Amino acid sequence: MKQKLGFTALALMLWMAFSGFSIKPKTVAQMTTEWQRAKEFTKEYLDAMPEDGMGYKPTPEIRSFAEQMLHLTAANYNFTAAATGKANPMQGKKLETMDELKTKAALTKTVMDSYDYVLDGIKGLSDAQLAENVKMGPREMSRETVFAKAFEHQTHHRGQATIYIRMKGIKPPNEKLF
Repeated sequence: MKQKLGFTALALMLWMAFSGFSIKPKTVAQMTTEWQRAKEFTKEYLDAMPEDGMGYKPTPEIRSFAEQMLHLTAANYNFTAAATGKANPMQGKKLETMDELKTKAALTKTVMDSYDYVLDGIKGLSDAQLAENVKMGPREMSRETVFAKAFEHQTHHRGQATIYIRMKGIKPPNEKLF
């Protein structure tokens, strides 16, 4: 059994070496492309949900569709401010509770503005700066890792919104991996 595992590990390492697969730090250009795609994908979600779905909750104890999107938005600002050191223009605002942001037009603008803040933050860094460590709460991690966590977070909440859209009888946008 040990020999078989050793052979499998060797085969995997050889495949990775010769296939061009590697774990390299992302560049500003790569991250910009990924976040632009995420922005467009999130916009498709906002476009898919009708105005009367902004306040929709599958169950009373969870966030509404608008609150999910505003939670995602607040996190985009918080993570980016931590990664870049730039002032968070939404600092101290409780976006999820702001009724004026829960119309489709206001919600869409607010969410898209958060993606622009992320994109501007990434574009304001060099590839070398992405590797620098920053503090995020009690943790220290690279700027790239902070942006990766932000990307994971927005993907998670957009995924939750899929269920909301389906429960309203609407087909959600197709996956946008590339």
